[in-house]
Order: sequence, then structure tokens, then C-alpha cells
Amino acid sequence: MTAIKGTYTYKVIGDCEIGADVYAPAAPEPRPVVVWIHGGALIMGSRANLSEDQRDRYLRAGYAVVSIDYRLAPETKLPEIVEDLQDALRWVREAGQGLFGADTARIGVVGHSAGGYLALMSGLCVRPRPRAVVSFYGYGDIVGEWYSRPDPYYCQQPMVSSEEAHQGVGHGCPTATPTGEIAEEGRARFYLYCRQRGLWPREVSGHHPEGDSGFFRRFCPVANVTSDYPPALLLHGDRDTDVPYQQSVMVADALRAAGVEHELVSIPGGDHGFDRSPPAGGPDPWPLVMAFLRKHLA
Repeated sequence: MTAIKGTYTYKVIGDCEIGADVYAPAAPEPRPVVVWIHGGALIMGSRANLSEDQRDRYLRAGYAVVSIDYRLAPETKLPEIVEDLQDALRWVREAGQGLFGADTARIGVVGHSAGGYLALMSGLCVRPRPRAVVSFYGYGDIVGEWYSRPDPYYCQQPMVSSEEAHQGVGHGCPTATPTGEIAEEGRARFYLYCRQRGLWPREVSGHHPEGDSGFFRRFCPVANVTSDYPPALLLHGDRDTDVPYQQSVMVADALRAAGVEHELVSIPGGDHGFDRSPPAGGPDPWPLVMAFLRKHLA
């Protein structure tokens, strides 16, 4: 699909330039905006992970698409990652109209996995709040046993030593290159090491969940949802081997208790990343996603 693309630097920290790719449809301005956030456990991934198919779905519906990077852990800790999220949304609001014809009053945030977590966080920490939040297999509790204890699924794989794990991280600017690429293999080994030992909360935040639970509370969406949280759509496979399906159930329960408009779409047989490899005979989530965005960004 033909679309205008621009790559911009939305933030500079020291010698680290943090970028965003912008795609705008050939449609009348002003355009509502979908801010897309990549997954990767806050440790890996980049803005280049946005698939052409999913990008084009948004473009065909008339949305400008902004795929953002953010600094990665363990080099950058959780509060600074959330600051990047806030600064990216601020940049869209302040510069979007002039750069790509954005209607900055109509911004939705879509994220996958850790990006889904950040999308959920955007409903808490971004002002003004986005008009809609879509979380694909995201999570609302970052200190539950699923992340703070050794994971049985990942422990089936050969154990990664601390020495090997730390060889792949800690080098240079922890974000993507100007082309949106990042060295993934070493970072993936570090992630596996974290899951095998239940170290993700500590490595990502610099705090121990058992000794500093108060630190983590403000970064757990399930603990902070209020009645003014934006409408949310949650999508999760019930056989997810990376982020437990129960994580989205917990978020839905918190939204329900606060009286927030929301929907939880369960994908029977769906594993992590079901939107790229849908289970045979399973429901197509995309009509629901597009209808939800249309309702709240129209």
C-alpha cells in the first residue's frame, strides 16, 4: 500500500537518539493516529517489528501509524522506559499535526506483549490520555510469580549462564539503529536467562520485588486502574507460553471493577504472537480491533 514514510528522532539522551517511523495514508487530513509499540520483554525488539500487513490494515482505515522505539533494559531501567513512552506520545501531540497531518485529539495506542504492557501503562501515565488502548497479549502485573520465579516452560531449554547472558547486553545505546535494527540474539539469551531464574523484575527495574514491592506498584496497571482510564481492548491466546492468559483476565477484572469500557477477546488455542500465526479455525481478531478503533477514534 502506498504511504508516506518518515523516520524521526523524538528524543535524544546523551548520544542516544530514539526514533519513530511514521506512515501516513493518502487520505484527507487531519488523520487519527495509531501509536504502535513493539514487544520483546522491554529487553529486545524495535520499531521495525511492525509487520507490513498490520501496518497496512491501519493505513487502509485512514490512520497515521507511528511505530516507536524506546530504550531497552537492562541498560535502561523501567522508570526511564516509561518516560520514553510519555515523551513519544508528547512528541506525537506536539509535532504530529505539522509533520504528518495528525489529529492529535484522536490518538490510540496499540502494543504487543511488552508493548501491550506499555500500551496499558499509557492509559495511566500519559496526559492527556489516549482515546483508546489495544493490548495484544500484554500484562498488568509485573511482579507476579510468572515473572519473578523460574518459569517451567523456559526451564525446559538448556540453561543460560550469567556470563553468557551478560555478554549480549550492556553495550552502547540500548535502542535500535537509525534503520530500526538491533542485535537480537544476545538480548534474547539474556531474556531466557531472566526467565529461567525469575530475574526479570530485578533486571528490568533495578529493584527486588520481594524487598521493594512499593516501587513496583505504580508500574502495575492492575493496581492503578481508575474510572477515567480510556476504553481498552485486550486480546490474548489461552495457550500463551510466554505471557499467561490470566494476565489479561486480571486487567479485564480491574477495568470492570473501575467501570471502564473494555472487552477481553480470548483466542482458543492461541499462543504468544497469535496475530502473526493464528490457530487453525480460530476467530479473526482484526474485525474487532478495527471496529474498536473506529468507535473510539472516529
